[in-house]
Amino acid sequence: MCVENCPPPSNRLTRRGVLAGAAALAGTTAALAAAPGASAAPMTRTSAARSGNAPRGGDLVIDGGTLLDPATGEVTEDAVVVIRDGVVRAAGKRKNVDVPAGVTVLDAQGRWVLPGLVDSHIHLNTAAEAARTLALGATTARSGSTNFYQDIAVRELSRQAPGLAPRLRASGIFVTPDLGDTILADPDLTPLARLKGGVTSTEALRRVVEVNLARGADTIKTRVNPRAGLAEQDPLEQVYSREQLSTIVATARRAGKDVLCHSYSEKGCHDAVMAGVKSVEHGAFISEQTLHEMRRRGTYFTPTMVAIGGMIGDPDPVLDERGRTYLPKLKAAAKLAHELGVGLVSGTDSSGGSVEPIGAEIEMMHSAGLSALDAIRTATTNAARLLGFEGTVGRLARGYAGDAILLSGNPLADVSVLKKPVRVVRTGVAV
Repeated sequence: MCVENCPPPSNRLTRRGVLAGAAALAGTTAALAAAPGASAAPMTRTSAARSGNAPRGGDLVIDGGTLLDPATGEVTEDAVVVIRDGVVRAAGKRKNVDVPAGVTVLDAQGRWVLPGLVDSHIHLNTAAEAARTLALGATTARSGSTNFYQDIAVRELSRQAPGLAPRLRASGIFVTPDLGDTILADPDLTPLARLKGGVTSTEALRRVVEVNLARGADTIKTRVNPRAGLAEQDPLEQVYSREQLSTIVATARRAGKDVLCHSYSEKGCHDAVMAGVKSVEHGAFISEQTLHEMRRRGTYFTPTMVAIGGMIGDPDPVLDERGRTYLPKLKAAAKLAHELGVGLVSGTDSSGGSVEPIGAEIEMMHSAGLSALDAIRTATTNAARLLGFEGTVGRLARGYAGDAILLSGNPLADVSVLKKPVRVVRTGVAV
């Protein structure tokens, strides 16, 4: 069966119905209804702006902390950060900042103040997971896909009620040979159910990407290898060729979108990079040759060491062995990537209802050989560039989003404090 003669995916009625189902699964409609002053009616960013109900950020002064700028490494003691309408208006030494009267003050005495962190690989399926991610310091994130567009629903929640979820780049559904039940849940994907061999032909690959984009995906997630976390799967088997990956990348690029690729094997990583993906995820067996090519092309690397290390000690001996084998390789690859100038970013790969703090991945980066400051950059300035938020997140400077975390100690001396923020601020609202 050929899918090229099917009508193009709908971005109106079908999209509305599909995303309403995704919102119900994610619990975002209920979360929004319970939010003070928020409307329970599902709204896109565009419709919210047109109706005049686009959310505004808060007004807040963060007073008296020690401010760290990841971009420069500058440390400012007795600092003040002024946030108006969710945007930083001033930040620096108290004596150099005009503090407006009548604005709520958050006392940061004895605390270190950093910009909100970025989790560049996480699976946010529910409003509860989004809230937990935010509470652990990730005020911005990139989804690594969900099984039925729940991340797109979470993204809309974050736009309408920023205090309930991190700012999000959503990936929609996974572009993979076997779409599972998703193929029957979306009317524009059901023609693919009759394909022998799954989503592998050029037409089928284009179709899944196009449907994702019609549903509102910000980026596309695909794979070249199976999962390492399932003992019955071989994470070094190659399920898509370079040519198939190139089809996915080309289809996404026509809409101005990029692709992140789940990869483990050396050949798989290299094929993904040569096909033009924006970032390689996991990459346990990535080679120095591939890292050099990534540096040349501007491809990013998200090693997700916390997730890989989490397999160590698993009751299943296959998974335990994978964790013990893969983690040292990933640490060596992360260190080499940093030394070569590859864009290195932090991602927890949290999924299944369990959310790991992004600070734990920063700690892994540090243990791999990065300085504390460079490790922090993997979840601030580096990640902001990858997600297209450079100039918006990753710093607390004039014009940037009013996202911040307050820490109990000096993260340059002890990166572990990043795992347990004392307070989190999202667009000028303490959450």
